[in-house]
Amino acid sequence: MPNSFLGPGLLGVESASKGGRAVVAAQPLRKGALLVVWGGDILSRLQLDAVPPHLRRLALQVDEDRFLWSTDEGPADWVNHSCEPNAGLRGQISLVAMRAIEPGEEITFDYAMSDGCDYDEFACACGAPACRGRITGEDWRRPDLIERYRGFRSPYLELRLRRMRRDARSAEARTPQPAAQRRYTGRWPT
Repeated sequence: MPNSFLGPGLLGVESASKGGRAVVAAQPLRKGALLVVWGGDILSRLQLDAVPPHLRRLALQVDEDRFLWSTDEGPADWVNHSCEPNAGLRGQISLVAMRAIEPGEEITFDYAMSDGCDYDEFACACGAPACRGRITGEDWRRPDLIERYRGFRSPYLELRLRRMRRDARSAEARTPQPAAQRRYTGRWPT
């Protein structure tokens, strides 16, 4: 029995163009609908690196050096990446509709919502007009994606972004400002 939940109104299908499998909507889905809840074992990066490459695709980064690895594959594990997704994360392991989804649409999410390291980098062929061409563990830093995925990103990446903003403000505050030019008042300081 699969250890992940696939929401009602969704189907796992064979898809030659999408790495073999995909998830599609079988009925209209409203914005915010719960689509998937992933389950499995929690692995460190070192443990994940020991997993055979063809099974690493079943991993989802859920925190710093922590990956959820599906040990019993099922249709919920077949959600593919897109640079223009219709679904996003709510918390660490739940996937929700970012907008209304029509029957026949493939369910996709952008791996920049969860991936903060290089464990799953690849040349992208999602076909979206805004396709980035290459998916990396650094995509979560892109200013355009930071804004676009507000509220749909893994909590550990939100924490990273807050730290980055805080550190940038702190560095800005420590940067010496140009000395104000002194105005001559008829006396020079002694």
